[in-house]
Amino acid sequence: MEREDSLVTLVRDRLRLHQGPPSRRLAGALADLAQTGLIVPGTRLPSERDLAQAVGVSRGTVAAAFNALCEEGLCERRHGSGTYVLGAPTFGGLLQPGAGSVPADLSTSVVPDPSHLVLPPLDPADLLRAPSGHGYDAMGDPRLRALLATRAPASIPASIPASIPAAGPASGPASVPASGPASGPASGPASGPASILVTAGAQQGIDLAARVLVRPGDRVLVGDPAYGGALSVFRRAGAYVAAVDLTSPAAVEAALARHRPAAVYVACVDNPTGAVPPLRHVAELAAAAGVPLVEDRTLADLVYDGTPSPEPLATAHPYGTVTVGSLSKVLWGGLRVGWVTAAEPLLARLTEAKVDADLATSVVAQRLAADLLERNPVGPWLAELDRRREHCLAALAAHLPEWTWTRPAGGLSVWARLPGTDTDRFAAVAREHGVAVAPGSLFSPDGRHRDRLRLSFALPPDLLGQALSGLARAWHAYRA
Repeated sequence: MEREDSLVTLVRDRLRLHQGPPSRRLAGALADLAQTGLIVPGTRLPSERDLAQAVGVSRGTVAAAFNALCEEGLCERRHGSGTYVLGAPTFGGLLQPGAGSVPADLSTSVVPDPSHLVLPPLDPADLLRAPSGHGYDAMGDPRLRALLATRAPASIPASIPASIPAAGPASGPASVPASGPASGPASGPASGPASILVTAGAQQGIDLAARVLVRPGDRVLVGDPAYGGALSVFRRAGAYVAAVDLTSPAAVEAALARHRPAAVYVACVDNPTGAVPPLRHVAELAAAAGVPLVEDRTLADLVYDGTPSPEPLATAHPYGTVTVGSLSKVLWGGLRVGWVTAAEPLLARLTEAKVDADLATSVVAQRLAADLLERNPVGPWLAELDRRREHCLAALAAHLPEWTWTRPAGGLSVWARLPGTDTDRFAAVAREHGVAVAPGSLFSPDGRHRDRLRLSFALPPDLLGQALSGLARAWHAYRA
């Protein structure tokens, strides 16, 4: 009874963060608790009658919520026993201990190792050098910031009106002007090192943007599918994540009017699909609506087949865009070095959030990253990734002809469709055959894409071939 009372308290707390019909709010609250581990796999949920009485809803509402959770694969009904929570996959689980304990890991869209890098001569004394001496330089190492400035948007204005709140109010979006301050001195570009804040990877950059822009109960617009790490950040911030077709101007305009979001999150190269769609209209519509934009440019350098690197959206929404970047995909993720940039005073608020989070990014990582950037242009690595992409697509066609996919124009992964398959369940079968994969539900705000997998093609060709052979064996076993 004590356990059920505790569960009811948690459910009531999470209900306030969800909107919509009562059954949807209840299903969302229970899903949050399951996905964050507050309800562990194997837990028997209270009966429909008991939960309805405790939460103050009808028994039919609880039944509808349980049905939705079962359809999403988060729960199962056991005849005569009740409704139980299943061990649903989570995005963070891809990097948890044990997640990589398989011979072939296609689940994480990362640089598999740093062997492609030209290494600099290492001087420990130089790696420990910081302008402040103590190493707590909130904005980051000046040399690294100067190098990163060449990757940042070229038209971030120096400042935005001080009226922009630190976070969008729960009843509507932050007030961001569409074309600049209504009064005051004109702002010049701030595209140099002064506009760069070094972060512990792009994931922290997204988290800082959420801390500054989003409050519990706010809405955030994302594409569908969308990067699972961003979805996790916004959910943890207490936001309701609303899916929209970002490639459709009409859909974006309608979603902005309907949801009045606190922010819109976009990725210039889509993760998981590898698509590189034109998204300037998203920035223009967000600017017109006064809604901040978070642009994830982590994969901006990894585009193939002569496709140009996407234009930074800050050029269309300069006063309300937080641009996030990373060195994890062009150098190595283990460095944990990324960056954000924005106009003032938004940049100052991001810096305050960074200091609150961890004081400063590692000096050693920053100094090493600067040395590596100077010695490792992206061209050779991009060419190698292109070869690995071709190898992956050829192996998929040979070993798994029933699967379909669209040729990725960028990124590190293939978004494959498995006909008539629940990929949450197939992922468990694949692991039994020595291959880790990322099921499509991890990349959807509402658990869709359950017939999809994200497959990394970044492994060396020999390992990639072994992985896809194992995946084919898992597929045949699953279909048997």
